[in-house]
Amino acid sequence: MTQSSQQAIPAATGRSSALRVARRAGFEVALIGILYVGYVVTRTFASTAFAPARGRALDILTFEESWRIDIEVWLNDIFFAHDWLAVASSYWYATTHYLVTLFVLVWLYRRSMAQYVTARRALVLASLMGLVFYLVMPTAPPRLVGGGYHDILSLQSGIGWWSQNGSAPKGMGDITNDLAAFPSLHAGWALWVAIVLIRAGVPRVVRGIGLAYATIMAIVIIGTGNHWVVDAVAGWAVVLVAFGVMIACDRGEGHPPEADALSKPQSDPADRGSSLSAQLASSSSRSSDD
Repeated sequence: MTQSSQQAIPAATGRSSALRVARRAGFEVALIGILYVGYVVTRTFASTAFAPARGRALDILTFEESWRIDIEVWLNDIFFAHDWLAVASSYWYATTHYLVTLFVLVWLYRRSMAQYVTARRALVLASLMGLVFYLVMPTAPPRLVGGGYHDILSLQSGIGWWSQNGSAPKGMGDITNDLAAFPSLHAGWALWVAIVLIRAGVPRVVRGIGLAYATIMAIVIIGTGNHWVVDAVAGWAVVLVAFGVMIACDRGEGHPPEADALSKPQSDPADRGSSLSAQLASSSSRSSDD
């Protein structure tokens, strides 16, 4: 066998491996996109009756007052009084929720397929749990109940791409659900990012950044008037439960077949090609000697 033929084997297997990885990545992106669009559209099926949604919001406020954690007005006034903070928080609320989550998903996909599968399932389950709450018990955010709360994103919508209805792009405000405050998946997804980084075993400083991101997100969603403190806590809770369920399922299965099949290093096919090439070269050498 000629040297060019021997070199063609690992090259071909490498291209085949890259093609499989690209197809799998495309499938993952499409799956997450479909799930998110379905999630957003389904939220619009929730009741739009404002009175009961406001009543649930006031019940939450009463509960917070009894525990002295009702910091919404105080924090909202701070954001309202400082333009730089209002602008920064509006961009943070309308951007990081999507971009950071997507970036971490892609990063984890490339780092560890087994952990990616668990994390993706946890993200989907947490989102579905949140959707159930939105459909069963729509709850108004502080910005809609009156009583001195300021709608920071609405006030800053002239400088951003979001509409006056929240973080939805301009012209798409009708597809958002203004009565989907409880639980906060902005808070939940941010904690999901922190948990992913912790489970991935990244350096301590990176884990600290993940926890700081989740903390800042909680402050932003409350300060902008979009969520109650309890909403943030509930968002964290659904993500913790979702991760707990997925990890328990993984342990119950021993090692999930899907994760086992997908967690093999992406370089394996090329390595096998190189090994095969070496074996063929060795065989050719022996034939020549004979």
